[in-house]
Amino acid sequence: MSRINTNVQSLLGQRVLGHNNKGLNTSLERLSTGLRINRGKDDPAGLIASENLRSEKAAISAAIGNAERADQVVNIAEGGLQEINSLLVEVQSLVSQSANDAGLSTEEKEANQLQIDSILQTIDRIAASTSFQGTKLLNGTFDFNVSGVAATVEDYQINAAKLKFGQNRDVDVLVTQSAQHGSLFLSVGAAGLDLSAADATFVFEVAGTIGSREFSFGSGTTLADIASSINTFTDVTGVSAVASGNYIELKSTEYGSREFVSLQVNDAAGQAGGVKLASALDEDALNSAAGTAFSAISNPIRDDGQDVGATINGVVATTNGKTASINTDFLDVEFKLTDAGAQSLAAINAITITGGGAQFNLGPNVDILNQVNLGISNVATRNLGTTTNGFLDELAAGKTSNVVDGDIGTAQNIVNDAIKQVSTLRGRLGAFQKNTIGATIRSLGVAFENTSAAESAIRDTDFAAETAALTRSQILVQSSTQILSIANSQPQNVLGLLG
Repeated sequence: MSRINTNVQSLLGQRVLGHNNKGLNTSLERLSTGLRINRGKDDPAGLIASENLRSEKAAISAAIGNAERADQVVNIAEGGLQEINSLLVEVQSLVSQSANDAGLSTEEKEANQLQIDSILQTIDRIAASTSFQGTKLLNGTFDFNVSGVAATVEDYQINAAKLKFGQNRDVDVLVTQSAQHGSLFLSVGAAGLDLSAADATFVFEVAGTIGSREFSFGSGTTLADIASSINTFTDVTGVSAVASGNYIELKSTEYGSREFVSLQVNDAAGQAGGVKLASALDEDALNSAAGTAFSAISNPIRDDGQDVGATINGVVATTNGKTASINTDFLDVEFKLTDAGAQSLAAINAITITGGGAQFNLGPNVDILNQVNLGISNVATRNLGTTTNGFLDELAAGKTSNVVDGDIGTAQNIVNDAIKQVSTLRGRLGAFQKNTIGATIRSLGVAFENTSAAESAIRDTDFAAETAALTRSQILVQSSTQILSIANSQPQNVLGLLG
């Protein structure tokens, strides 16, 4: 059939040429941009998936930056603490040197005190000046804020706590087992010794966690005098004594399973009586079981102390003496209870954490699971130490633990406590850097690689396949153009019919 008005072959050629041109343009666009998906119509589902993956990549990249920034912050804080640690070691040396009373002149002690005063001032200056971008790090800025400290809590330390925005966290301690001293009762059936002979001696050895001491007493010695003699060596043995009626109660100076009292009778000298253990429920009460007579004692009789048993916010606590602590992902706290608190089986509303801490977001999502709240306490001299021994600022000139005329033994205990606190804080920050930040950066790096690979597989151009498609499209466009030219010339054949 030969028609002029409608050239069907030309229309067909135009359609095919347009289709081939479109394919060619698509290949050129993908090869020039390197992306398989340049707009939604290229692959609607793929676009949604790739955009979600790109969002995850951005969040992961920011989290890596957050972790690296956290590492830098902690580096600066640890640097300040390292210098404070060195200064405390120097104070320790000066305190020990000043204890050599007979070998030092007053002038030398005063010179040592001047050095200690200078060191204390330097520690306070470091605590006040160590900062990151103007934010102080060691002056308590990143310590936790608390309220409602229970009367049965002697001391506490909050190392980490995760808090939802605007919410507080109550910390409750349930005492399930009382803390106990090591405790023994020495009974002679009277208020004093009654030996078999006037020249006989009652000889026994008392031992505790620090050491041991042998004592010898003659007939007629009162229990009160015996207890007084034992207490003279408490710093040597770690055992104290109290006389009551016909008994002397021997107790370890501290609470806990690491503490003990041991009594060995070397020569009873005909003394009636014996040794009894304390009640399992009350260390100051006698055990209902019969005791061991002096004549029957061949080996030391020993009683160990007992750690407090407790749960903190439903988590079984690690305990030592009167101290209970937990370390979980959401809460890392330590409590030292008073004697009454550690010995009463009861629930304690210990504290309420109302805020504070150094908060770092170390994950791609902004939520409590990806956040870490780290407590960095104030390391000024008025805060380093304990309520039991005192605080570091008490070593200053004119105060109770100065090295010129103060209590040097207490001064050394204070310095030991301060060194322990600073070292523990440094160790905790180091563990945070090594384990939390280090592991986070490594895991986020792997997640970023895998997410990038997934996003690339969906969105990026496969150049091998696309160059093949480009070559095919080029050939088809050329072929379609040639065919269209032939189709457009066909109507001219009608002129041959018109003669």
